[in-house]
Amino acid sequence: MKNPIWLRQLLPMTFCLLAAATSGAIAAPPVSPPQASDQSVQVEDVQLMQIPGSWPVWIYSIGGVVLLLIFLPRVGWIAGLIVIGEREVGIVTKKFSSKSLPPNRLIATNGEAGLQADTLPPGWHFGYFPWQYNVSHTSVITIPQGEIGLLVANDGATIPPDRILGKVVDCDNYQDARKFFANGGEKGRQLAILTSGTYRINTALFEVITAANAAQHEMQPKQLRIYTIAPDSVGVVTALDGAPIDAGEIAGSIIADHDNFQRADRFVQDGGRRGLQEQVMLSGSWNLNPWFVQTEQVPMTQVPIGYVGVVISFVGRSHQDVSGDAFTHGNLVNKGDKGVWVEPLYPGKHPLNTQIMKVEPVPTTNIVLNFTSRFSGEHGYDSKLIALKLLSFDGFEFELEVFQIIHVGAIDAPKVISRLGSMQNLVDHVLRPIVGNYFRNSAQEYTILDFLTARSERQAEAAEYVRQALRAYDVQAVDTLIGLITPPPELMQTLTDRKIAEEQQKTYDVQRVAQTQRQELVRETALANIQDQIITAQEGVTIAQLQASAAVKQANGEAEAIRVTGQAKADAYQAGVSSLGAQAYTALQLMQVIGDRNVRVVPDVSVSGSSSGGLLDGLMSMMLWNQANGSAITTVPNGTVPNGKVESSDPIVPPSEHDSNL
Repeated sequence: MKNPIWLRQLLPMTFCLLAAATSGAIAAPPVSPPQASDQSVQVEDVQLMQIPGSWPVWIYSIGGVVLLLIFLPRVGWIAGLIVIGEREVGIVTKKFSSKSLPPNRLIATNGEAGLQADTLPPGWHFGYFPWQYNVSHTSVITIPQGEIGLLVANDGATIPPDRILGKVVDCDNYQDARKFFANGGEKGRQLAILTSGTYRINTALFEVITAANAAQHEMQPKQLRIYTIAPDSVGVVTALDGAPIDAGEIAGSIIADHDNFQRADRFVQDGGRRGLQEQVMLSGSWNLNPWFVQTEQVPMTQVPIGYVGVVISFVGRSHQDVSGDAFTHGNLVNKGDKGVWVEPLYPGKHPLNTQIMKVEPVPTTNIVLNFTSRFSGEHGYDSKLIALKLLSFDGFEFELEVFQIIHVGAIDAPKVISRLGSMQNLVDHVLRPIVGNYFRNSAQEYTILDFLTARSERQAEAAEYVRQALRAYDVQAVDTLIGLITPPPELMQTLTDRKIAEEQQKTYDVQRVAQTQRQELVRETALANIQDQIITAQEGVTIAQLQASAAVKQANGEAEAIRVTGQAKADAYQAGVSSLGAQAYTALQLMQVIGDRNVRVVPDVSVSGSSSGGLLDGLMSMMLWNQANGSAITTVPNGTVPNGKVESSDPIVPPSEHDSNL
């Protein structure tokens, strides 16, 4: 034993004895008479202390203290006194005994010589004689908040070969060594851990590893802290102890009631498998034994809006196909089974173990796949697509850009993935060959100008063909659009000239229409200005037509009357001719005309044939006759009628003719 410790522990007793001795020394001198004054008493005391040949009182006090400091600890040592502080643990080593430890034991539990299982709690303990026992003072084990403590047992049963950590036994958190041995505690690293708190542990039996001494045991301090999983993350767990994983499996099945691997004993007892685990840990703080589990934090699986996640599980209970007889291009399984899950994951965050599952995102919105190298979609599926190089019917090579719009339904997404594996495979192995081969075949049936001038027809034909082809792969082809067409330069110039001519023709047509409209405007304006004249003319025409109709009708009536009259005259003349004869009847009619019209048979002036004065005399006679009658002679086509009146259109027979007829 170390004397300084004993001196420190017996110092209060020494001070008590010193006080008692001092009190006796002060009471020993005689008391002065009552009538003496205080001054006389002080003088006497000084004189007494200075008596020649005697020691001062203080010498006796110091001597007593020295004697106590020298002999009193030895008395406790002889009596086997051990004093343990309130934050200490006494580790007892028995130097000799009639019993000896078994060869495979380090800690004595039955009084054998060596390190003892029992420790000394705080207080005074007698009987631990120094010639038989050696008691060492060790501080209590303190685990701070937010940390854990690991234990290594230096004694106990041997760990079975199928495990690497000692089993958990009931031993008051390793503070009761006897119970540890009695319950079958095993030597080596322990499965159990110490949480935050203070423990009185036999450090001869157990080594306690904390963050403070982690480096001494080749560990990092962070391994001895409470494990925290961040929000939006999951912990992928690998168990380091337990039964081996079954053949053909890559992860241990889920074990219930082990409190997220914090109760390691329950995990092992219930058949937990070492290695990668199917179960994941969610966000929070967990007391995990780093010798038992290793945890890797990974982000939660996020399915964005407009997508579904098709789960491909590499572990599960069975591999029963639930896709039905109509689907023969792969297998679909129920959720939790091994294979492609028939139910996809909808938008959101999902705590999945990405070490045993693969989530293939499938867009459920319309996506555009660009067959061009000028740009590509944000999804990246068309990053390898380029413009199609085609050969036309007339032997020209040209490039054609195509934009294919597709849609995959949420229910059909697992079928697409089961058949093709990924959306990229759909684009590379299905869509690109279908679209490319169609346009290559179609280009050889048409000239390049057909593609340029009738692209809408080519586009409609392509859309229908691709729609039918993709339907067999559970993919909806929304539309197929033809983009930029790059023909040879000489054909492009021809098409440009034609287009310019067409536009000019359209311009001319527009101008012609404008001129026609302008003419119509002028005509309508003029018509509006002469509308009153038009109405008057129209009414005049109507009146003229009515008058003409009346005149025609009147003329027709007169003609009919003349015809009837003439017919009657002809009938009468015919009857007269029949009765009198032609000459007789004619003479009769002539005489009637002469009488009705007052025709003079004898001339008023007779001109003889003499050359001297006959003609002149006759002319003068006529002039005098006209002046006498006061009337002019009007010439008519067949003769003259007095007073200028034409009585009839019938011919007037000259006198000579009358004379001859008569």
